[in-house]
Amino acid sequence: MNPIRVLVVEDSLTVLRRLVEVLGADPGIEVVGEASDGKRAIELAKKLKPDVITLDMMLPVMTGVAVTEYIMAHFPTPILIVSASMNRGELFRTYDALAAGAVDVLEKPRGDEPDGEWEAKLLAAVKLVARIRVITHPRMRMGALGRVADPLAPLPAAASARSDRCEVVAIGASTGGPAAVIDILRALPVHFPLPILLVLHIGEPFGAGFADWLDGQTHHRVRYARDGEALGTRGRVIMAPVERHMVVENGVVRLHGGPERFSCRPSVDVLFESVAREFGNCAAAALLTGMGRDGASGLLDIRRAGGLTFAQDEASSVVYGMPREAAILGAAEKILPLSEIGPALASLAATPRRRTR
Repeated sequence: MNPIRVLVVEDSLTVLRRLVEVLGADPGIEVVGEASDGKRAIELAKKLKPDVITLDMMLPVMTGVAVTEYIMAHFPTPILIVSASMNRGELFRTYDALAAGAVDVLEKPRGDEPDGEWEAKLLAAVKLVARIRVITHPRMRMGALGRVADPLAPLPAAASARSDRCEVVAIGASTGGPAAVIDILRALPVHFPLPILLVLHIGEPFGAGFADWLDGQTHHRVRYARDGEALGTRGRVIMAPVERHMVVENGVVRLHGGPERFSCRPSVDVLFESVAREFGNCAAAALLTGMGRDGASGLLDIRRAGGLTFAQDEASSVVYGMPREAAILGAAEKILPLSEIGPALASLAATPRRRTR
């Protein structure tokens, strides 16, 4: 088997040398290039065609976000972000890069880790990222993260007149999820009348500010859930916080630290199962790109309860894992390209449905 060819991009010489040393010591990995600024990173990525790029966010000449956008638009390559997590600005740049198509993120070594722990995480992350088939992000050619939808876009016809329609939308995603969630939220009208519950797999220490960042990407308000709060305002996105399962019980949101599901906490399955119990056929759910199988059985519960269920198709998924499992189970009533899921959810506001249990 050929070794995984890695391009290392880092402006700190100390960190660069450590990355190269750790990666080069693994017989299954070959460091094929090094770059200390964004422009050189793009040049080497185009010339060397590596299997994986490890990428810092804070780079001279071109930022890590700009590098990610360019590479994913012109010659998609799996990107592992290796970045600090203490600075809010750098955290937000990391989220921007994930939304632009970067696959995963690893915190830079802090210096207080047990011997070998960070090195093992780096090697495992590179090997995992190398297995992912990345896709071109054509909207990156437009610059930034694409356009925000028209804030005055109307609701589907007769949506505001219905009282017996869907009552909640639940969304689950993992690898590739930040970009997918943004696309869906931007496709929903600003006056979308349903609350939205979101579980996205993004671990500590990078999950802390994600809801605040996502809040600025669309016209829909986003924040982390608070235990005991009412389901709340129409069109608002309530997101499960890191390391807490989120469920709906008797009209309120509950958080708990129960066992992981498929190594995930928060778990999409846990949310979807509660939505099926609470809303029956007045629920709608979408399972998006992601590795593993979390969310598939919960989506099936919603479909069995009479709810409307969607899964992202293979062609538009960064990782066709979670939605594939849903398709195998027959959990998805419709399997759609990402570009069609948002409009499909928007149309639910006009769909009359009477609640059953």
